[in-house]
Amino acid sequence: MECATDPTRTSPEGRDAARPIFLVGMMGVGKTTIGRQLAAALGRDFVDLDQAIEARCGVRVATIFDIEGEAGFRRRETAALDEYTRRPGLVLATGGGAVLAEANRRMLSERGCVVYLRAGVDELYRRVARDRSRPMLRADDPRQRIVDLLAQREPLYESVADVTLDTGDQPIVQVLRNLLALLPDRSAARAPLTE
Repeated sequence: MECATDPTRTSPEGRDAARPIFLVGMMGVGKTTIGRQLAAALGRDFVDLDQAIEARCGVRVATIFDIEGEAGFRRRETAALDEYTRRPGLVLATGGGAVLAEANRRMLSERGCVVYLRAGVDELYRRVARDRSRPMLRADDPRQRIVDLLAQREPLYESVADVTLDTGDQPIVQVLRNLLALLPDRSAARAPLTE
């Protein structure tokens, strides 16, 4: 799967369009942080899907869950995903559960290069244990909740992934270097990577 510029595809303005890059993976894996850095390195725009939904609704994702339930949030997520996956040249960080809907998986697979950022349960728990804004972690045992969510979602992440990268406990700049090395057009980075 080609993740870099595809000269056979053109935008409505007739210019060469870069194939969008979609980041998937569990909450806390670093999709937003890595996505911002990747977009800067490639000279692309970046969007965090959850933040885009929050901006439209004027409330946090947790509030949407409280008012509309998970089903309501997932409907909004699918609508936003449909819009943003159509944008050429974008780096898009999806929410951890975006892969749950078959329609979403199809959009991701068909419209761009999908990067699955992966981390183990212990690392994910370390990163999100104190974050009270994550509605999917409202449980008596948040670590077990991560175990359960990962068991459900990992096969879905793998099913859409063109590239898989373990983030582990590496510094962000090293993760970014590793990711850029996995993308087909390694010369695409425009900005220098700094520590």
